[in-house]
Amino acid sequence: MKRSSRAAGASGYLLRMAGPERTPILNHQLACLLALVAGVLNSVGFVAVAFYTSHMTGVTALIADQIVVGEWYIVAVGVLSVVSFVAGAMTCAIVFNWGRRRELRSRYANVLLLEGALMLVFGLLAEELTGDGRELVFVPVLCFTMGLQNAVITKISGARIRTTHVTGMVTDIGIELGKLFYRNRHPEMDRVRGNRRQIALHCMLISLFIVGGVIGATGYLSIGFAILVPGALLLLIVSYQPLLADLGARAEGLL
Repeated sequence: MKRSSRAAGASGYLLRMAGPERTPILNHQLACLLALVAGVLNSVGFVAVAFYTSHMTGVTALIADQIVVGEWYIVAVGVLSVVSFVAGAMTCAIVFNWGRRRELRSRYANVLLLEGALMLVFGLLAEELTGDGRELVFVPVLCFTMGLQNAVITKISGARIRTTHVTGMVTDIGIELGKLFYRNRHPEMDRVRGNRRQIALHCMLISLFIVGGVIGATGYLSIGFAILVPGALLLLIVSYQPLLADLGARAEGLL
């Protein structure tokens, strides 16, 4: 009985984790997982081909610099990475809105499922790609995955959380700290209040991004692209329950 109740509890939690009914706690927990995964992806991309796949600000600056010095191959890789990131975010919007129109419980989970599947296939097969020009495959796949992830957590949180945009998180921490230390000298005026929970959340996400980076870098140096497989499996585990719920509902409707 205890085992069955625990299994049911775990199944219910996974159904809620990536399900359509959102709470701030569920959003924060999912964001923490995605920040960890993003850190792994980002560091693997850099160690493998010397390219940060989550940092579109840096990539656009790189494109400008390389245009000036005439390094057109690097310019092409940079443009390809930006296009791939945009394509990932666009794919997220298409998949999400397709599920939302059909009132699917897996409207968010389908995007996570796609990200997990891409990471799994890439982690298992990328080691076979050797030789010059492999960044033309690695960078687009990783940037597309980053775009998917950043877009889905943006959708889920109502644009309040992003897991790959550390610059934005650091900026938000600074804003909230400024509010926190502001001296409210006039009690008749609206008080300026800092959001301690927001500060804690962003600090947690940045920390997990760093931890993911350490895992990704050390893991890649030890076992190669296979370090992506555990993160991929986590995303698949998180996403499968809402999908099963939709499949079960559809089966019942056909009976």
